[in-house]
Amino acid sequence: MKIGILGAGRMGSTIGTVFARLGHEVIFSYSRSQQKLQNLALTSGGRACSPEYAVKQSNILVLAVHWTQLDDVLSQAGDLRGKIVISCTNPLNISDTELVVAHTDSGAETVARKLPGAHVVAAFQATPSEVLLEVFEGKYTAPRPSMVYCGNDRESKKTVRELLKQFGFEPVDAGPLKLARYIEPFAMLATELAYGTPHGPKWVYNFGRYS
Repeated sequence: MKIGILGAGRMGSTIGTVFARLGHEVIFSYSRSQQKLQNLALTSGGRACSPEYAVKQSNILVLAVHWTQLDDVLSQAGDLRGKIVISCTNPLNISDTELVVAHTDSGAETVARKLPGAHVVAAFQATPSEVLLEVFEGKYTAPRPSMVYCGNDRESKKTVRELLKQFGFEPVDAGPLKLARYIEPFAMLATELAYGTPHGPKWVYNFGRYS
C-alpha cells in the first residue's frame, strides 16, 4: 500500500518507519525541518515530500500532528476525498494537559467533519509512541497487545484492521467513529501512566473476553 504520513514527530515517524519495514511505500511529510524529513526517509526507506504530494500519491494517510497544527496541515494537504485517514491526533490543548473536545464530541469526529468524503478511522491514540517499535519487533510473541479503533466505513476499517495486525496488535473494533469520544479520554489515562509515573512510557493494554 502507499501510505502518507502527515506529521514527523515521534508518533508519525515511528508508525511510518514500521509500515516501511513491512514493505509498504511510505511518504513522510509536514515537519518544521526539511532535513529531519530527509533523514527520516533515508533511515526508514521511505520518501520525503510536501503534504499535498503525500496525499496525491497515497491511498492511506496517517494524521499524526498536534491538535494545534490540525488546520495548518489540512490546509496544505489538499483534497482527501476518497482517502482512508487514520487519525491518531488527540484533541489536546497546547500544554497537553486537557482535552479541548470531549464528552459530546471527539477529535476524530471533528477531523471527519473537516474532511468531507474521506474515511476517517481513529487508531493509535492510547498507545505511547515509545513502545510502538517494540510491539512491531515482538509481533510473533503472544499475547499481542490490543489496539482499539473505530470508524464509520466498513471497508476502510477492514483495511486499517489488517494494517494493525501487520503492525503487531490485536485489533479491537470499538464501533462507529463516535466511540472515539471514549477512546480519547482513555488516551489521557495512558498518557498519565506513561509520563506521570516512574515506570516509563512503554505501556500497552490488553482487552480480553472471559468465557
